[in-house]
Amino acid sequence: MKNVKSHFKFSKQQRNGIFLLLLIILLIQGFYHFVLPKLMDDKIDVVSDQDEVLSFVTQIDSLKAIEIENRKPKIYPFNPNFITDYKGYTLGMTNNEIDRLLTFRKQDKWINSVNQFQQVTKVSDSLLAAISPYFKFPDWVTNPKPKQQTFNKSFSNSPKTKTQKSDINTASAKQLKKVYGIGPALSEQIIKYRTKVNGFNSFIELQEIYGLTPEVIQNVQDNFAIKTPRVIQKVALNSATKAQLVTIKYIDYEVAHNIIEQRTLRDGFKSLEELTKVIDFPIKKLEIIKLSLQLD
Repeated sequence: MKNVKSHFKFSKQQRNGIFLLLLIILLIQGFYHFVLPKLMDDKIDVVSDQDEVLSFVTQIDSLKAIEIENRKPKIYPFNPNFITDYKGYTLGMTNNEIDRLLTFRKQDKWINSVNQFQQVTKVSDSLLAAISPYFKFPDWVTNPKPKQQTFNKSFSNSPKTKTQKSDINTASAKQLKKVYGIGPALSEQIIKYRTKVNGFNSFIELQEIYGLTPEVIQNVQDNFAIKTPRVIQKVALNSATKAQLVTIKYIDYEVAHNIIEQRTLRDGFKSLEELTKVIDFPIKKLEIIKLSLQLD
């Protein structure tokens, strides 16, 4: 029996070792059953949060791409004859290409087709393909009406002196209808416009009458003269205020503001043609506007 009892006797150090081992076993069991599941759940939450963050970042990138696309300049249909320096720059044209177009237009010539635009400006095929779908030419260019041969040709084609010509400011509808290209409707429109402005000052004003083509206007000039021109009080371009500039037809407050800004940058305009460099200036109406302007 002494030998059997001796197996269950432990020293103090052995007992402490046994207690420590039991404590470690309990701690391991507690970690396995209580702490480890909690850590696994947290890891799953972290992975889930990362997925949500990635999804959110993807949405932000998508919104940024949409905003960048929306901020790109929109191109609307336009007549290429009236491209300004700024407009040409936004379209991607070089300075030389823009200058060729402006030089061509200063000769009072018109571009009437996509091919002619490239011939004049010498833009690349790629740029032409990108911008030509937005070209919008007048209806009389895209859908020309058949010429009617019903007009009276009683006026001679031989040149007339100013003395031989009638005064357009006193001409009757009957006299106007004798010009090739002018029928009853156009003759009445000419008289109606003449009455509205209190007489013509220049044949340029005939461009304001709808339906008068450049050829017909030339026929009018060949047979009529402006012997009693309307007096126009001209505005001094290099000293005019915004309030004075807006009294001129086709110049609004925004254009007047841009004119004054450009005038300041240039230290005064050297010619009326320099107005074509003004942002948003109605180049098509330059000749009409020039009737009301002077440099000094």
